[in-house]
Amino acid sequence: MIITDSLVEHLDSNSLISASQHGFRRGGSCLSNLLQFLDRITNSIDNRDSICRCDFLDFAKAFDKVPHLRLLDKLSKHGISGRVWTLIKEWLHGRMQRVCIHGFKSSWKMVTSGVPQGSVLGPVLFLIFINDLDSHLVTSLLKFADDSKPFGKVNNDSDRDVIQQDLHSRVEWSDKWQMPAFNTEKCKVMHLGKQNKKFDYYMNNQKLDVVNEEKDLGVLITDNLKPSSQCRQAYATASRVRSRDD
Repeated sequence: MIITDSLVEHLDSNSLISASQHGFRRGGSCLSNLLQFLDRITNSIDNRDSICRCDFLDFAKAFDKVPHLRLLDKLSKHGISGRVWTLIKEWLHGRMQRVCIHGFKSSWKMVTSGVPQGSVLGPVLFLIFINDLDSHLVTSLLKFADDSKPFGKVNNDSDRDVIQQDLHSRVEWSDKWQMPAFNTEKCKVMHLGKQNKKFDYYMNNQKLDVVNEEKDLGVLITDNLKPSSQCRQAYATASRVRSRDD
């Protein structure tokens, strides 16, 4: 806890974590992420812009796949050195695990990647590792831990090319930092705006599915930005709870 508090103080006082990150941060939350997104989107649509939103661009089992050596390199680049850096290195080093299924146990294997989930320090280390994910993007991006949603104006072919290039850049980032490819089956595209040309978008040569509504941090967002679906879902949930209580 002492190390975590020191890291957070260092990161906050030097503004080292990107403002696009809303997860595991003081003042950041699902609510702040959603409000910021909806504010930007509604303003753009009021100006009659078409918007492409690429939802749920997340890594598969991201916390388990952070490579230790590259994480330590990023810690150094964030100004974390000396005894704190050494303590984190020793904390990550020498961990072993095995799998037990129906009473059968595998042999022990050395863990060379991943930050321990359920720990106090793990989420902070993950934020540092993924911090520069959007450093070279042209379009806007909001993150909540490993979940992220890039979005931008797409009024013409040139705008479409910018968004597609940003998607390629994210794949290149994952290759460079030895994070496995994005879970493209969970990556979705949502077209917003009445004049939207509804271009196709790709990651890893796979066309991304288009959705009319999708859950975003627990809230149903639709391509017309109306809250009807969310209200119906909330009503249905409340009705089921009331039925059980009766």
